[in-house]
Amino acid sequence: MSQTVGVVGLGAMGMGMAQSLVRAGFVVKGYDIAPAAVQVLVDAGGHAASTVAEAATGADVLIIMVVNAAQADDVLFGSGGAAAALSSGSVVMLSCTVSPAFARQTAARLAAMGLEMLDAPVSGGPIRSAEGALSVMASGAPAVFDKCSALLDAVAANVYPMGDAPGLGSVMKSINQLLAGVHLAAMGEAFVFGAKQGIDMRQMYEVICASAGGSWMFQNRGEHILDDDYTPRSAVDIWGKDLGIVLEAGKENKLSLPLAAVAHQLFLAASAQGMGRMDDAAIVKIYAQLAGVEL
Repeated sequence: MSQTVGVVGLGAMGMGMAQSLVRAGFVVKGYDIAPAAVQVLVDAGGHAASTVAEAATGADVLIIMVVNAAQADDVLFGSGGAAAALSSGSVVMLSCTVSPAFARQTAARLAAMGLEMLDAPVSGGPIRSAEGALSVMASGAPAVFDKCSALLDAVAANVYPMGDAPGLGSVMKSINQLLAGVHLAAMGEAFVFGAKQGIDMRQMYEVICASAGGSWMFQNRGEHILDDDYTPRSAVDIWGKDLGIVLEAGKENKLSLPLAAVAHQLFLAASAQGMGRMDDAAIVKIYAQLAGVEL
């Protein structure tokens, strides 16, 4: 591959994407605030960038995989200076979860600087990221998709073009997060509903996974509950942010989203009780406290 890719944010998702690109033959320059994460990428065959601007310099595509819109804005236009360091015609692949409005505004600001953007949030979790098997829901001009075609093949099993307009990819990601967050909250409620009435949780898990009431979130996160393992793969605090994005978009579009709102409140309650950095399956603990159930 002749393309050089910069990756800013080498966390659970960004690291997997960066390593997948290295395996596919891209020149990958990575930056993270944690030097140890950068070293992991170097050990895998990537290159270290000591600053955000260094990761952007010479990059054909710059992947932004940070925590939120505020960090993305700072990386591109603030202290990071990435947008100014990119060459005209380069592509910013905005892959963190942000609001559709932020994606549209960012694309317009980049265009004014002679840069292009692919609004490309991802789903699949750290394991699928490491496998190069993410789902990418992306929007942008056809020419931008063409520039990113080989890159997308390297990091994703499924690429869903959502349209030409920036923001549509982020709308699709918000839909996914709405469903996933509500499913998590429903899972916690179901586990405690059964436990309170004397149902063995492992048996309940097996039955639901083979029945119509099951979901991917139930099957995946239910194992964490059964193993009493709340090591964060995806943390509680992510849902305060992501469901907050959903609700803000609902407000902008005059949409009533009662299920998302209730799930959001439950995740905020869990965070307020010190569970913010625990695995998001810890939402079950809120229901357990309310019901007086010992898990």
